[in-house]
Order: sequence, then structure tokens, then C-alpha cells
Amino acid sequence: MKLILLLNFKNYNMTFKDLFKDDNNINEKSVVGFMSFIVMVIFAIVDIVTGIYGKELQIQDYIYNSFVIITLGAFGISELGKIFGKKKDTEL
Repeated sequence: MKLILLLNFKNYNMTFKDLFKDDNNINEKSVVGFMSFIVMVIFAIVDIVTGIYGKELQIQDYIYNSFVIITLGAFGISELGKIFGKKKDTEL
């Protein structure tokens, strides 16, 4: 099992500049959406923790709403790209 995981890990060994190439295997829109979602989760956790201690976390609505729009937009564009993207001709 470890050998299989190591072989798969070697296939994904990329540098940061490889993310910006046109022929990579990573969906950049999903990465941006996931990072935006993580920021929203961190906001929620910090808000809950500060609420437990009796202090209100002051987050401007437009900042949080922008992360919501980025998350929904990135995942939506990513899925639309999968649905309406180029279809490969497998039938000859």
C-alpha cells in the first residue's frame, strides 16, 4: 500500500510555476474556490471562539460576501467548464 502511495506522489511532484502552465492536471478554479472556502471556515471558527469569550468579531459584510461570491463563482465556473467543455471524440 505504501508503495502505491509513493508512486502516486511522484506523479504529482510539481513546482509552483507548473500551476500556471496550460497543460497541467490541476483545475485552478477549484483551488481558488477551495482556498476561499477555507477562509470562510476560518472566519466562522474565529467568530464562534470570540463569541464564547464574550467579544464580537467585527467583520465587514462586504468582505465576507466577497469570499462567498468567489467561492460560488469558482466552483460554478469549474463545474460549467466540465459540463460544456470540449468533448473528446472517443467514437471513431
